[in-house]
Amino acid sequence: MTQALVDILGMVISTANMLLIIWFIIGLLFAFNVVSPRNQFVFAVHDALSRLFEPALRPIRRIMPDTGAIDFSPMVFMILLAAVSRVVQGLAY
Repeated sequence: MTQALVDILGMVISTANMLLIIWFIIGLLFAFNVVSPRNQFVFAVHDALSRLFEPALRPIRRIMPDTGAIDFSPMVFMILLAAVSRVVQGLAY
């Protein structure tokens, strides 16, 4: 039973990491004008992911120093997710 919960949490964390990477890449594509923000599908995906991750990234952004144009909060969030995953796996065994 415990192993199943750990596996489910691992899948949720992996999915969150993939979605975070997709959100970051779409943001870069917008920033470098590779994809137009007027593309409704891509904008809708970016907006949905922004709304999903913004509550988790906001506290990280408050703690981290301002680095200008580069936002390191998604990377910090991914590291925190990896740490949580390792801790949960360690506690399960």
